[in-house]
Amino acid sequence: MQNQENLLKNASKLADLTFTLLGKCQEKETRLADQYGLTQAEFRCLRLFNANETLNNKQIAERMSLSPSRLTRIIDGLVKKEYILREIDNTDRRNMRVSLSPKGVDIVELLNRSYLDIHQEILEDIDDTQHQPLISAMTNLLTALEKWITKP
Repeated sequence: MQNQENLLKNASKLADLTFTLLGKCQEKETRLADQYGLTQAEFRCLRLFNANETLNNKQIAERMSLSPSRLTRIIDGLVKKEYILREIDNTDRRNMRVSLSPKGVDIVELLNRSYLDIHQEILEDIDDTQHQPLISAMTNLLTALEKWITKP
């Protein structure tokens, strides 16, 4: 019985922490995106790309969990800002191939560097001895969450 009570208490704490953490992570991304004149969605979209990678709109929509119409608006904004190149598939106009422009490669490198700097700064506020346990705990949490998501 004590075990069940502890599990329930810990589940409640975990639920509150993950809810708060999600909000703080979104705030972090919004602040970084704002710094570079991007929306949070544009920031997340750009972070999907490697320098020489081409993705189709279906891959991007799936990775971002977005509807095709919402993705189209994000891509339109990034094309207008000259960060991505878009090619419409001649055989099926609903499909497009998307890649980074040279300006897009530069901004993604800058975003990645800034994102890493933010996390380094966050780690500086945590005792060095807690870095590895924190990363291990978060890795375990992610694995458990992914396992839960794949359950039928």
